[in-house]
Amino acid sequence: MRIILFLAVLVLFKQEVSAQVAGKDLPFLSAYQEEIPYFQELITGGQYAAPSARIKGDPYFITRQFEAGTLRINGISYPQVPLIYDIFRDQLVTFHPIFNQKILIKPEKIDGFEWSDGKLFRFFSGNESFLHHGNGIYQVLGQGKSIALVKRYKTTRSFRDISRYDAEYVEKKDYFLWKEGTFFPIKKSSQAFTALQLNAKELKKELKSKGLQFNKAPEAYLNYLVAHPDSN
Repeated sequence: MRIILFLAVLVLFKQEVSAQVAGKDLPFLSAYQEEIPYFQELITGGQYAAPSARIKGDPYFITRQFEAGTLRINGISYPQVPLIYDIFRDQLVTFHPIFNQKILIKPEKIDGFEWSDGKLFRFFSGNESFLHHGNGIYQVLGQGKSIALVKRYKTTRSFRDISRYDAEYVEKKDYFLWKEGTFFPIKKSSQAFTALQLNAKELKKELKSKGLQFNKAPEAYLNYLVAHPDSN
C-alpha cells in the first residue's frame, strides 16, 4: 500500500513540468520523506557487506561517512539521499532507516547520482573488457557531442612484513571518452585529439594559452576538449 502511495506521488511529480526536483514543492516533501524507505526497496540490491578489517584504509570515494547526495531516476532528481560510494567493489550504498542497514543501489536502475560538491556519476555499459569496469559507474567530467569520463577505483597492495593488516587500499583512475556508445581509453593527449577529430596543431596554442596540459590536469583538459565547438 505504501509503495502504491509513493508511486502515485511519483506520477504527480512527473506531471509537474516546471518542478523537476522531488521535494522542491513543499506539499510533496512530507510524502517523499515518509515513503523514501519503500522507494529504496524498489531499486536496491541487498545488504552491503562491510569491508575487510584486514585491509588498511577504506574502500570509499572521498569519505566513509554518508553524504547527502542526489539520485536521478527517470529524469527526476531526489535530493538529500544518504550515499557512500565503495570504489573498490564499485558499489553505491545508501541507508535504510527502518532496518538500520547499509543497502546497495543497483546502478542500472538509476540515471546517475550527484555528490554534494557537484561531482556527477552515471552508469555506462559497453566497457566490460576494461579490467576495472566493475558495475559500470563512471564520473562525468564534461560533455558536448562526446562525454569525458574518469573511472575511479581502488585496488589493494599486499604487505610483506608482519602487520595487523594484510594489505592496503591504493586509489587509481583511468580516463575515457564516450562517443556514440563507444569507449575510447585516453592515456595521452594525442588519443583525445584523434577520438574527437580535432586538429592538434591548431588547438595546442589555444590550450597552452589557457595553461592546460594533459599530464598536469587531465580532467580540466578533457573537459575543455569535449566542450570545444570543433569536437565531434
